[in-house]
Amino acid sequence: MLPPLSYSLAKGTHLDSHDDALRLLLRYPLKTICIHTAWRPVFERLDSADPLPFRDLAGLMPDVPSQKIAQFFDQLVHKGFLERSGVDFPQAWRTVSIVIPVRNRPGEIADCLDSLQLLDYPDDKIEIIVVDDASDDATPDVVEQYLVQLIRLDQHRQASYCRNLGARHATGDILAFIDSDCQANPMWLKLLLPAFEDPSLAAVGGRVDGVFEEKSLDRYEKAKSSLMVSSRAKRSQPDDPFFYVPACNFLVRREVFLELGGFNTRLVVGEDVDLCWRLQKSGHGLEFRPDGKVYHKHRNDLYSFCRRRFDYGTSEPLLQKRHPDKIKQFVVPPAAAGFWGCILLWAIVGLPFFGMAAALVLAADGFLKWFRFRRQAMSMGLVFSATLRSTAAFFYHLCAFVSRYYLMAGLLAGVVAPVLTLAVVGMHLLVAVAEHRLKKAALGLPGFVLLFTFEQLAYQAGVWWGCLRHRIVSPLVPRFSILSS
Repeated sequence: MLPPLSYSLAKGTHLDSHDDALRLLLRYPLKTICIHTAWRPVFERLDSADPLPFRDLAGLMPDVPSQKIAQFFDQLVHKGFLERSGVDFPQAWRTVSIVIPVRNRPGEIADCLDSLQLLDYPDDKIEIIVVDDASDDATPDVVEQYLVQLIRLDQHRQASYCRNLGARHATGDILAFIDSDCQANPMWLKLLLPAFEDPSLAAVGGRVDGVFEEKSLDRYEKAKSSLMVSSRAKRSQPDDPFFYVPACNFLVRREVFLELGGFNTRLVVGEDVDLCWRLQKSGHGLEFRPDGKVYHKHRNDLYSFCRRRFDYGTSEPLLQKRHPDKIKQFVVPPAAAGFWGCILLWAIVGLPFFGMAAALVLAADGFLKWFRFRRQAMSMGLVFSATLRSTAAFFYHLCAFVSRYYLMAGLLAGVVAPVLTLAVVGMHLLVAVAEHRLKKAALGLPGFVLLFTFEQLAYQAGVWWGCLRHRIVSPLVPRFSILSS
């Protein structure tokens, strides 16, 4: 039984409460938000306890409708100030059509359908539609053993076509897409469907976890799958133009899906990205809730792993061509760029002057930020700590971009520019070590670095091939912009 919907202050969030002000302060990324003092009883309770049930918190604001309180709390969740757990069960469950495309996967589809039989959701509110994509093995026979609607194709048409066909046959208010090599958590629908209580939301997705853990590749995928959207709740925002959720764990209002024309059947990979981008462009909201899990049987042999990453890479130039407004932007904080520029000159020239200049730039940046935020209960130590982290984060993101798109070119440059190769490899290794620590992968650092390297090389080979094929270079050349203070 799931706990009731509850909220708590996020890790690193501090409540600053004075007679005339109420603020939430997040240590990293450093930001603060002012709250109306009428909310004081609510946030003082949150500041002094573990996760509290939403109904108890809403009882402290009897004059405010519960729905508005929930929307306000969820905004703070998406901004990183609050954490949400549990679920608020609606009084009337929505009808759901679960659509599964499948081709030549008899064992996988059986496991998938077995997991759906265990869903904690009213049976009369669910219909399951399996679209068989012209399988030439026992897959249709396996599906027929279950009480589901089976649609059989005579010609292989790919997953997007199958999903669209299933959606046209669906009768539920909500379409729930899951892949045949996935298994649903029993609480999958109960944890995701409450998102639709917000009328501005048209779609929601959940975490895609791994089924296997035996091989090193299984444990790598479990920690760093390309289907891993985030570790916390997210919502579509104008400042995050590339946000999407994968199609193997995707719920959407049926009328919105049909209105948008469904998945683009000309895309073999990246069709979920394309749909999510079109959905957001049409003014609809999209949300990611990590609690609503499905478990994916990742490809756990090296060739299939690299081939899939290559395919993902080839989709990026095609998506860029279809969505020319989705240009990568690399935001450059002037102080951080100045600091690392001085460090680079110090390393090349060897003059201590540049080292001192770097220290001065860092100190000046921290002091200016503290002066700007000194009235918002931010100590000098807190501001300088955040300045150090943001300066390091800028360099990390630069290294991550080089590793993602230019590691292969850097290795090939070793014949004529060995120093450049050493620099690129160093940047790549820095990112690999940081990812190993951040993702908390259950495998050793050497194995993680090796698989991370294979992933980066396979993906960028696909990107470069796609760029040559579609005659486009924008995926490899971001638009640089200066971060305004």
